[in-house]
Amino acid sequence: MSLITTTQDLADACARLATHPFVTVDTEFLRETTYYPKLCLIQLASPDEAVLVDPLAPGLDLAPFLALMTDEAVVKVFHAARQDLEIVWIIGKLIPKPLFDTQVAAMVCGYGDSVGYEQLANDLAKARIDKSSRFTDWSRRPLSDAQLVYAESDVTHLRDIYLALDADIKTSGRENWVAEEMAVLNSPGTYEVKPENAWQRLKGRIRKPKELALLMELAAWREREAQSRDVPRQRVLKDDALMDIVQRGPVSVEALAELRSVPNGFERSRAGGEVLAAVTRGLALDPKTLPRLERERGRATNGAVLDLLKVLLKAVADAERVAPKIIASSDDLEAISFDDEADVPALKGWRREVFGEKAIALKNGNLGLRIVRGRVSVA
Repeated sequence: MSLITTTQDLADACARLATHPFVTVDTEFLRETTYYPKLCLIQLASPDEAVLVDPLAPGLDLAPFLALMTDEAVVKVFHAARQDLEIVWIIGKLIPKPLFDTQVAAMVCGYGDSVGYEQLANDLAKARIDKSSRFTDWSRRPLSDAQLVYAESDVTHLRDIYLALDADIKTSGRENWVAEEMAVLNSPGTYEVKPENAWQRLKGRIRKPKELALLMELAAWREREAQSRDVPRQRVLKDDALMDIVQRGPVSVEALAELRSVPNGFERSRAGGEVLAAVTRGLALDPKTLPRLERERGRATNGAVLDLLKVLLKAVADAERVAPKIIASSDDLEAISFDDEADVPALKGWRREVFGEKAIALKNGNLGLRIVRGRVSVA
């Protein structure tokens, strides 16, 4: 088994792959020490062959691969596609189309939330995956035979998984269910990281407008710093230290130095000065211009309603043979418990038809739940 290391060989391989109705795709990458994932290997397979591409090979141009990814005549099949798609977006500023994610499809077909590739390979391709090479260093060369075999299996068994799930979905008439889920994966906004939105990762810890203002400025600064240095956010400033600064709001070098979570000497570094400047900007923000803080709904009196909605969701998911997660999230249920017209996915499209209308009816006493042969069903 060999790696493609030249642009011409890659172009030839992609030309062959493009003659088929679908191609399975996977990537191996590292991101432990960088902000952006480092692409180390690309795996591709058609019904006829499997191809391994070395993106680290000197002089290799990935243009043929990117062209294949945008070929509308070829379905691109991934499993748990989000990180792979992020990499394609980073290197080519494009999203593979048309797209099929077998993890999403498996949820629609009743395999539970976030089903793993190994389970699907075992159930649908009757294959067992040797996982011993999963966490190896994919950036080192040469790659071992065991690594190459493992990498190839990630796309060869995916062919059978795709064919089985695609047939199941077409039989059940749920193509639009899958298409709606793919919409998020097909959106560039899913992969564009904007520093000004970085605060949303930590917003759950915020209770006061002043803290929100500081978090917005500090999280944006850290995100820009991590991007410019290509290092993980935690290498710039750990979450605990960032939140400590948010809650204490130091405006001087001395006050910053008093925070035990901040590394020694940080307060007198360039980064320390920029943190203090971010604090100053945050304190100057008008609270009226800030996003509205959501209060903890768990303190309200809708706990019983929320519990009933969870039971209903489980009953509907069982009846429809789909993962509950694909119908409604916990946030959806919480919103519905307060508002029959909540702006959530569970009250739109096919989700409203199979669950949302029932949820509203249950809330308003127009639908009941009962136990039949040990299982909850809609009455």
